[in-house]
Amino acid sequence: MTSYLEHPLLKPNLVEKRLFQIDLASRALQSSALIVVPTGLGKTVIALMVILARREKGKVLFLAPTRPLVEQHANFLQKVLRDEGSVVFMTGETAPERRSEIWMESKIIVSTPQVVENDLLSRRISLEDVSLVIFDEAHRGVGNYAYVYIAKRYGREAAHPLVLGITASPGSQGEKIEEICSNLGIETIETRTEDDSDVAPYVHKKEIEWVKVRVPEELLRLRTTLEDALKNKIEAINQLGLDEQAFGFKEARVGPKSSKTELLSLQGKLQASISRNPNSEVFKGLSILAEIMKIKHAVELAETQGTDSLRRYFDRLKSEAASRSGSKASRRLMEDARIREAIESLQQIDIEHPKQAEVLRILSEQLEIKPDSRAMVFANYRDTASSILKTLENAEGIRAVRFVGQSNRQDDQGLSQKTQGEILEKFRAGEYNVLIATSVGEEGIDIPATDMVLFYEPVPSEIRSIQRKGRTGRARAGRVVVLIAKGTRDEAYYWISDRKEKSMQKQIRGFSNSSGGIGGSRGFSNFSALAEAHNTSKSRQAKIGEVKDEAEASKPGSVFVDPREREMGKLLESLGLEITLKTLEVGDYVVSDRIAIERKTAEDFVASVIDPERNLFGQLSDLARTYDRPVLILEGSNLYSRQVHPNSIRGALAAVAVDFGVPIIPTQSQEDTAQVISMLARREAAEGRDSKVHGRKTARTLKEQQEYLISSIPSVGPAVARNLLRHFGSIEKVMTASEEDLQKVDLVGPKIAERIKELVGGDYKG
Repeated sequence: MTSYLEHPLLKPNLVEKRLFQIDLASRALQSSALIVVPTGLGKTVIALMVILARREKGKVLFLAPTRPLVEQHANFLQKVLRDEGSVVFMTGETAPERRSEIWMESKIIVSTPQVVENDLLSRRISLEDVSLVIFDEAHRGVGNYAYVYIAKRYGREAAHPLVLGITASPGSQGEKIEEICSNLGIETIETRTEDDSDVAPYVHKKEIEWVKVRVPEELLRLRTTLEDALKNKIEAINQLGLDEQAFGFKEARVGPKSSKTELLSLQGKLQASISRNPNSEVFKGLSILAEIMKIKHAVELAETQGTDSLRRYFDRLKSEAASRSGSKASRRLMEDARIREAIESLQQIDIEHPKQAEVLRILSEQLEIKPDSRAMVFANYRDTASSILKTLENAEGIRAVRFVGQSNRQDDQGLSQKTQGEILEKFRAGEYNVLIATSVGEEGIDIPATDMVLFYEPVPSEIRSIQRKGRTGRARAGRVVVLIAKGTRDEAYYWISDRKEKSMQKQIRGFSNSSGGIGGSRGFSNFSALAEAHNTSKSRQAKIGEVKDEAEASKPGSVFVDPREREMGKLLESLGLEITLKTLEVGDYVVSDRIAIERKTAEDFVASVIDPERNLFGQLSDLARTYDRPVLILEGSNLYSRQVHPNSIRGALAAVAVDFGVPIIPTQSQEDTAQVISMLARREAAEGRDSKVHGRKTARTLKEQQEYLISSIPSVGPAVARNLLRHFGSIEKVMTASEEDLQKVDLVGPKIAERIKELVGGDYKG
């Protein structure tokens, strides 16, 4: 007989009582904890129990990485709590002023972390009276993700902080697990697996099947052509001889089996080398490396994804190569004889990858046997998701929908978080019975009726693999099917993922005692390392607090920071300054009523010199016109590293200092820039000057707007735009002109005329 949790704040007979959840919640109340439990076993219920215990001590902040997850958690809490109005949710679509009101009025706030980070930096909210912060999908708490900043602020501001991290998959590396714990202020790890005696009764069986397909000969021949092009590029980069003596790292050898991680690591080393010692050979190496990564991606699409995805990719490369702002790597690839041969061969192939037919077969069989089934199909690439949807759209009994993230890509705008939420509701309700998802569908989505998950390809990440498999087997038995193309990287990726999953379980067990079951000790056996990491974190927080106290005593002043400079804002705050995020029309930072700062990296500055659309001098003109003491911070030492004549750079610097009267302060790094801004803010505060935002950027004249609009067409620059407008007299006449008439204009050839007509007359593919 099922028994239910009883609590004065809970509605009766709604939340099933599971003793392992109670045990984990009780341990999470003793100290800040990371709860690691397989998907489908009620991590949110554990969070609910901790919320019930802490709610009377102050506000509760429940963070989740996406809007669909935020809405899911908020709906669950509203469903089970007697006081439904005590639970509210916030996302980026909630107006900032309304968020301030919600924060003041509410007891339990469910939110995306970026919103809370913005509101903290904008000084709209405070964590002082928050009794509990919950980090859902806590494995994200690394690097610069918003979880890390919020946790640090919470540790500094709250009187009695308690952190609860929940995840099904913290990763297979002990160092990463320690980093998560240190970043989030976590002191213990509590875990359960499906094999534990107190968990086993609630585990639903998952059948895992591997379906292998043979790649057609046509695609294999196409892959060979691409690999020949790849071999040529690999030989080219290896012949450069980028050795340790010249560039500070061991010889940069690339092989056909070099992984994406290895190539990205090499790219980082080359970029670091340029900042130390600009060299034409390193620039050439970077460009060839970009070509190698693009070709390797094309090879992967050919052997594991299909012709439709590969065609879309080549179309984007062609557009990029034709664009004025496109990379040299794309242009050279489109000029490569082997790549052109591959593109021509692709046009002759009228078969699709056999995985497409397998998806249709497997889903049709599943829905024939269980017509009320819900199935999720996972694909790495949104192009593949589109191809799968096209394959399924006329299949009997299949009502499929694509579920992808947001995007600024011109040929695929993606889905807003609001639309994602609407699609999930329709999937839950049965209006759709197949959800074709990219990585956005992997984390936390709770649809109990999902009884099949289909991997279009294996993923080499244990976290993503576990998340995918966890979408089924939640309320009843589930089925997992993994498609593998024989003789391709699919096979390697499967075994990599399998090895990492086993390693993760071993790592987690290494942080826990071996005793299982109810009441078993689940704290760290390796506590000293994590305790030291957490104490180090607390020590850093204390030092930051001391700096802040000293800064407040000496009136460090405040700085308005444009939201685009958020990371710098965090740095400035750690130096004890009062930071307020605010959209600035003029400048990037305002430190007083007379000083505003424009910050440019050396790379940005050079790019601004050669690209009039970046409007560097317009920005500095507005800065000098609006503030008495304008400042340009020029960050980085690679000012002369691009293939731009040094005299052009020197001329631009002279114009900034002499023509516009803007002093230039050079800095070496982001940290150095933060120190300079801090110094300026402290000087102004010492003189009693408060930060004050004023001024608006100068609006473009009609002439400038017209030139800008025409120059935004791919392959059309400012000079060509002016010629077109002078010749035809208006934008309308430019757009309606024939290709023949367009070519009569100076600097306009057949390619530019074709691009203009393609843009104006082409069908919208949205």
